[in-house]
Amino acid sequence: MSAPVVLPSSTARRGLDVTTRGLVVIYRSEGHDVAALSGVDLRVAAGEVVGLLGPSGAGKSTLLTVFGGLVEPSAGKVHVGHHDVKAMGPEQLDAYRAGDVGLVLQGAGRNLLPYLTPHQNVGFAQGAARRLGRSVPDVDDVLGLLGVRALADRPLGSLSPGQLQLCAIAVGIACFPGLLLGDEPTSQLDHASRDRVLEALHVVNTQVGSTVVVVTHDPDVAARLPRTVTIRDGRVGAEGRLGEEYAVVSADGSLPLSGPALDDFPPGSLVRVRHDGTSWVLEGEQASSSDAAAGASDDAPTAGAAWSSESGEVGT
Repeated sequence: MSAPVVLPSSTARRGLDVTTRGLVVIYRSEGHDVAALSGVDLRVAAGEVVGLLGPSGAGKSTLLTVFGGLVEPSAGKVHVGHHDVKAMGPEQLDAYRAGDVGLVLQGAGRNLLPYLTPHQNVGFAQGAARRLGRSVPDVDDVLGLLGVRALADRPLGSLSPGQLQLCAIAVGIACFPGLLLGDEPTSQLDHASRDRVLEALHVVNTQVGSTVVVVTHDPDVAARLPRTVTIRDGRVGAEGRLGEEYAVVSADGSLPLSGPALDDFPPGSLVRVRHDGTSWVLEGEQASSSDAAAGASDDAPTAGAAWSSESGEVGT
């Protein structure tokens, strides 16, 4: 990627924080209600870069569309900056989507009009904000920020997949939004193109100030993000910091387990939680009953898994 432009300080905007509490999204499928999100509690600080991880169907993309004001929550709360997304009416949502939030859908072609050049696509994306009387950045500055100004007037059909994805991101930040959302922005790209896209997201975060939330399945991409949040079964299942994964205690006090911990405590297990003076210990029903029968003290070795209050790791 060529050297990006450096924006004047007056152009940069402050990122928007994102907060959800008990967020639920239910949709109808084949005559049945299906919960895409089942009580998501999440906080993203203004200016953060966060990756959403998890298996297909876990609710990651649904969460992005809620943040983007495209899907109305069934229950719970979601705030983006000062916006109460669930409470906004159609006109307020139109204004919100016009400039406060940018959404890059999966697949570059879904974000670009094929008969327009990159310059024209970005200009078109600014149309709603202009009609609302909002100030928008110069199109050349938007393209230059991502290092694709030289591609401004080229037909989309002549661009490589990596160049198309950078142009798609340019459309997403056409109005320098406070929140940029990306659904698999590095999918189906070679490593060099993937790295250029990650660099572009970093530039948007540092120079524009946008909060960045992206969905990814790529472990290499996840490892390069400062924070990751794993969505499982429509809820926050874990968080990652610098490659280390931690379980997250939800607002109702529940603690989701995953990986090796689930081998010891499968769904439906009865578990006792106690403190042995050093760390929190999770004991299965059988281990607890055996210890009780043997008159074991709290200091005696116990079967099951120990949850360290210092490291936050599960061990056996």
